[in-house]
Amino acid sequence: MPEPTAAATARPTGTRDLLRLRDFRRLYVAQAISDVGDGMTYLALFLAVLHLTGSAAAIALMSILIALPPVTIGLFAGAWADRADRRRIMVVSDSARAGVVLLLVPAVLAGSLPAMFALATVQAVIGTFFSPARIAMLPRAVPRDGLLAANSLGQVTRMAGSVVGGTVTGVIAGTAGVVWPVFVVDAASFLVSAVVVVGVSRDLGRPAADAVAAVRARGLASAVAEGLGVIARSGPLLAALGGVAVTMLGIGAINVLFIPFLVDELGASPAWAGLLEGAQTLSMVVSGVVLAGLAARVSAPRLFTGGLAGVAACIALLAIAPGPLALLPILFAVGAFVMPVQATTMTIVQRSTTDATRGRVAGALNAAIQTATIASMAAAGILADVVGMRTVFAMGATITLVAAVLAWALFRRAASPEPRTGPAATPPPPIPDPA
Repeated sequence: MPEPTAAATARPTGTRDLLRLRDFRRLYVAQAISDVGDGMTYLALFLAVLHLTGSAAAIALMSILIALPPVTIGLFAGAWADRADRRRIMVVSDSARAGVVLLLVPAVLAGSLPAMFALATVQAVIGTFFSPARIAMLPRAVPRDGLLAANSLGQVTRMAGSVVGGTVTGVIAGTAGVVWPVFVVDAASFLVSAVVVVGVSRDLGRPAADAVAAVRARGLASAVAEGLGVIARSGPLLAALGGVAVTMLGIGAINVLFIPFLVDELGASPAWAGLLEGAQTLSMVVSGVVLAGLAARVSAPRLFTGGLAGVAACIALLAIAPGPLALLPILFAVGAFVMPVQATTMTIVQRSTTDATRGRVAGALNAAIQTATIASMAAAGILADVVGMRTVFAMGATITLVAAVLAWALFRRAASPEPRTGPAATPPPPIPDPA
């Protein structure tokens, strides 16, 4: 019996419906494997650098090198996803990352810090092409009313993949006493992901021929400019990208200052960090599962602005937290509010763009998030020394609240930015899976 296709799904699409779609299932599995691989790579790199140098500055430099590619080439990676076979981009990205990660083995064994920095940068550059291609392909694999559920499921897997990757790295490094075997396992995981993507329908990854010709005719720089123009003319896209970027200006500083706040300001043991991170991760997973079930009932703009407002409230509570025990419910609530923001951002991008421009908008989203995050992290230490960490947290809460108000106003201004899901809101069906 042939598998059900996206076009055959008449009722609101839930998680079970999505997992019955062969192409979505393969994209989902490939993302999950890549997420585990990323979690392994970055933790193993940090452990290797720490073992070699014992320097926090060296780890910070590694973090910056990994974060810069989406900022510097993210827009062009998105434009490339609009002019090339997206399925092929994902396969090449995973295959190339497998090779680069494998080269980290001799670099670590030789103790060559420059080689490790260079390979980590190359790996991050290649990975920058993976995300826009996948985001652009997803609306062709699932029906419109299933996008929020699909993105929620993807965000849950991203969180779980990071935890699993870190756990695998810890077990291998702890058992073997060295880090380099992690990179061998990691390279294998990227190759498996590439094989899974190869099984996706060929037509799913191919943008329309006329759209590809138009992008190639005007060149990458003009194509990037056109993508930015699409964002500037769209209320929902401005709300989503602007809201997330402004929010990251506030949250980035908090991510940097949280451990010093926990240890120096609250006088708590660093051991609390793992428990608090676990509470937030658990909350995000639970929230993502619930959100996938509610996806067909609540609009993405409402979830987005509500999530931002909730994050702002949680950050304000952090600023007045009396001790580490009070942080447990706050961090749990943060996870519950962050998950809807992440999932709905992707959904709004996918619903508010055409297949011809979706890759560029996705690249712009990644670039905006990383730029705001780096700027916030850079300012965090200076501001903390000048006004204190609690004041920085209060500033972060204010910035996030501004982001929520800004997004609400832009969504309100846009005329019906997102129709309620139903038969009238369903566009032409995506390319069906073969039997």
